[in-house]
Amino acid sequence: QVQLVESGGGLVQAGGSLRLSCAASEHTFSTYPMAWFRQAPGKGRNFVAAINWSDGRTTYADSVKGRFTISRDNAKNTVYLQMNSLKPEDTAVYYCAARLSYYAITQQENDYVYWGQGTQVTVSS
Repeated sequence: QVQLVESGGGLVQAGGSLRLSCAASEHTFSTYPMAWFRQAPGKGRNFVAAINWSDGRTTYADSVKGRFTISRDNAKNTVYLQMNSLKPEDTAVYYCAARLSYYAITQQENDYVYWGQGTQVTVSS
């Protein structure tokens, strides 16, 4: 069972930046496809970004392309989400998620089996 713990959320003004971190308990972290999702108040959970386990290939939601960057440090069992040029509509609880080992990344919530508890990001206008 993989445990994921997010950190780095908080309150920031529009135009500002935050970096989220997600630490995994599993020593085979390097084999897990990783993703970030977010859930705004009163809405469903939506895909934000994902990073492959083998070649570091990434994919992003259109709404964050050019502003957010996902990366991973396998030596630290950690995946990051660098968020720049934040907008009020980025306000949400951000969740880290992992697929089973060796699978490809997708943008589908149901493909991810391990989830963190979430971290709140609030962007003020």
